[in-house]
Amino acid sequence: MTDTDVLTAWLRLWHAPGVGPGILSGLIERFGGPLQALSAPTQALRDAGLGDDALSFLDRHAQPKGVLDDLDWAEAPGHHILTPEDPRFPPLLREVSPGILYVTGDPALLSEPQLAMVGSRHPTPGGAETARAFAAHLSRTGLVITSGLALGIDAAAHQGALDAGGATIAVVATGPDRIYPALNRDLAHRIAEQGALVTEYPTGTPARPGHFPRRNRIISGLSLGTLVVEAALNSGSLITARNAAEQGREVFAIPGSIHNPVARGCHRLIRQGAKLVETADDVLEELAELLRPHTLDQSPSTTPSTTTQALESEMDSEHQALLDAMGYDPVTVDRLVSRTGLTVAAVSSMLLIMELRGQVVSLSGGRYVRHQPEP
Repeated sequence: MTDTDVLTAWLRLWHAPGVGPGILSGLIERFGGPLQALSAPTQALRDAGLGDDALSFLDRHAQPKGVLDDLDWAEAPGHHILTPEDPRFPPLLREVSPGILYVTGDPALLSEPQLAMVGSRHPTPGGAETARAFAAHLSRTGLVITSGLALGIDAAAHQGALDAGGATIAVVATGPDRIYPALNRDLAHRIAEQGALVTEYPTGTPARPGHFPRRNRIISGLSLGTLVVEAALNSGSLITARNAAEQGREVFAIPGSIHNPVARGCHRLIRQGAKLVETADDVLEELAELLRPHTLDQSPSTTPSTTTQALESEMDSEHQALLDAMGYDPVTVDRLVSRTGLTVAAVSSMLLIMELRGQVVSLSGGRYVRHQPEP
């Protein structure tokens, strides 16, 4: 029996109507493998949870077109189909959703330490910038940033990681041969080159509303924790956060203005016990124990002064000039614009990034001051 025969058996089960990760796992546990399941008596399969439609599907002699399409898709460079018995199948996800994964890009990234970042499809400009800045900072430590390729916060998180030279994973709610939303097509191609696109849905599967909750469960299942940046009270991001909590993973939320409707979901999560996050180091500190088995570029236990020195060495000349222009006394944005010759927008953006990094502190009256580590 060849590897292709075994993969074909897995796919035949996976394509059967009504078969998801739970039933698939039950079939393998009961019968010992996909080939044994396919040869099992009809009543035994029924007892294992298969309905009439699935039994009829599996009883056909001809190979289903969907299975053949999957096998054809997997022939292309960079295309991989991972079954639960594949050593490349991510261990964290095997604990909660042992289905079949279609991967475009580098499947090894799926077993690397990941942080899920999710949020509103319609974020504020500040929220999108926060997502990019956090993703950039955290990806530089070696964390893989995982999100859902949606417009808004998801896209900003992917872009932040990519622009910082880090890795990112996009979990999608379509087949691996489709991209949704179409506006993120170019972003999806970048992710495939510098990370991975992942889905549980076979080739040819379009985007449907019911697919996204299952997609969200994979996002949280792959990750050590989930960070929600901006989310309304009815946001799907709260489903991802709930999944993370149910899976025993960490949940983080960034607070916002009480007048911002897309911050209310984050505030609810914080009231329910999510970790309140003000800087990227808050995430690293919380994940420190989970990250110890992995070697990251920046250890979570790094002291504040060492962290600051490492970050300062990475900053470009304009960031360093802005930090030098601040001095050590509180200063307004207008004064910084005057001292540096930069635009208000540039100064405001850089101040946000430096505040997230813990390098500056915002004060009342729109003033900023350098962060002074305690001796």
